[in-house]
Amino acid sequence: MTQRPWLAHYADDVAPDLAEAPFAHLPAMIRAAAATNADMTAFTQCMPNGMNGSLTYAQIDALSDDFAAYLREVVGLSQGDRVAVQMPNSLSYPIVAFGVFKAGCVLVNTNPLYTATEMVHQFTDSGAKALIVSDMFADRLPEVLPKTEIGTVVTVRIAEFFPRVIAGVVRMVQKYWNRSLPAITVDHTPFQQALDAGRERRSDAALEAYLDGIDASTVAALQYTGGTTGVSKGAMLTHGNLVSNTLQMIQMCGAYMRPGMETVLTALPLYHIFAFTVNLLAFYHLGSRNILVPSPRPPSNLKRAFENYKITWVTGVNTLFNALLNERWFIDSPPRHLRASAAGGMALHESVAARWSEVTGTPIVEGYGLTETSPVLSFNPFGPTAKAGTIGIPVPSTELRCIDESGAEVAPGTPGEIAARGPQVMAGYWQRPDDTAASIVDGFFRTGDIAEMDSDGFFTIVDRKKDMVLVSGFNVYPNEIEERIAELPGVLEVGVVGIPDDKSGEAVRAYIVATHTPPTEAQVIAHCRETLAAYKVPKSVRFVDELPKSPIGKILRRELRAEAVTSATASIETQGRELS
Repeated sequence: MTQRPWLAHYADDVAPDLAEAPFAHLPAMIRAAAATNADMTAFTQCMPNGMNGSLTYAQIDALSDDFAAYLREVVGLSQGDRVAVQMPNSLSYPIVAFGVFKAGCVLVNTNPLYTATEMVHQFTDSGAKALIVSDMFADRLPEVLPKTEIGTVVTVRIAEFFPRVIAGVVRMVQKYWNRSLPAITVDHTPFQQALDAGRERRSDAALEAYLDGIDASTVAALQYTGGTTGVSKGAMLTHGNLVSNTLQMIQMCGAYMRPGMETVLTALPLYHIFAFTVNLLAFYHLGSRNILVPSPRPPSNLKRAFENYKITWVTGVNTLFNALLNERWFIDSPPRHLRASAAGGMALHESVAARWSEVTGTPIVEGYGLTETSPVLSFNPFGPTAKAGTIGIPVPSTELRCIDESGAEVAPGTPGEIAARGPQVMAGYWQRPDDTAASIVDGFFRTGDIAEMDSDGFFTIVDRKKDMVLVSGFNVYPNEIEERIAELPGVLEVGVVGIPDDKSGEAVRAYIVATHTPPTEAQVIAHCRETLAAYKVPKSVRFVDELPKSPIGKILRRELRAEAVTSATASIETQGRELS
């Protein structure tokens, strides 16, 4: 592509390309932010009841130095060794993540809710030698550790660095009220002991030596994903990938991200790449205050954070914004200091975006990216050039194109698979050269997402390639149907999938979580008939109490499809028994 039509729609203060990054690696970027903002509050962890603790930039910098020294001098890790981190949002998380980077090691973010089987796969595939884990999830370790190479376990409390009395109260509630603290039956080191041991062995010369030879091309993190095909695999994100994407995001937002002046609510888990790059790295680099919420479910867990802090930015997914818009406390008292919100991870419904802007009086814009791209590829510009319902335009130094099955670029307005090129695109999949070669072709990463680009260079996601439903030979994209159903009063959440059908090959089914006054199945179908072509109209509607979701709240269509197949199989078996 020789032309980039989207450049005409960048804000006046947004340069189209990144300048050469001033940081050789992530530790350099992290240290620079700490030096500039030493006495400012970097992170505040807010519990659902309002109990909290905070750390300054200087404290985060010193403590992560301690942890880096612990990993290298006490544990005996070497440059490039993998360290698995398995914890919810907490004050300990940035200390651990930054410490891993400063040690010259590789971060392996791990979902705390993983089963033992999932943990074993990720730990063995990555070859992790150490695990930093929340003590709330230590009950799986006896089953997991013998099947891995992990030789060191560090356990972390949820209220680390809270004032002593408050931390004691939180601990008592966990132990006796929630009963959420299992006995730890494996050898382990408490986090504070690890930090103390590292502090005793730490030296400036050693900290500098840990990073010898590390540059933009060095792998910083293995971020696991299902990818475009196959089993979960580790996307190799380099220091250059993550530094570049941090700077791309900040540059794209222009005046809306003010150095030293923002307070961002982090409800999405930091182990997910969206929150990791945007909330942790970008807002830290800006000198912002980050309000960490360990869990956003139920949405009332966010109430005290909104009440107690002057939140200027919120990042989230469609389900999070929609959930807040269904909370009376939020509608009655929307955040007064909010300036902007960013959505990603899944399609932002236009109805949700419109209501969010109406309730808060502030813009919400949608971005797009993947684990393999660090993650941000595109973002809607703030201001009059933004286009609702789109994922915006490529961020600086990024090229997007829509291609057909042969890899040829399609004309504007024609659906095609998004292919991406830029400094944020991963180095490849960890120890999977065949998967890497299949996904990165001629320098472009093939995303597996179907989109259209308009004449202005704005992209609109049609759907995931693998989620497309084929009805009598016609391509049907669930996002479009979900958007229409979400317009109906009484619909809280909706997921659409294809199910096997004898006549049409596949048929559309909608799963709906309703409010207290739900629509009927007939009303849903009638509404779809008014707004969609006949072959897109759901053949069946199922009302459910909840939809399966990922840790960030993304609706898992694959689980809905599995449920549909299971239900169909059970129905056939029942009919067979009745006939026999």
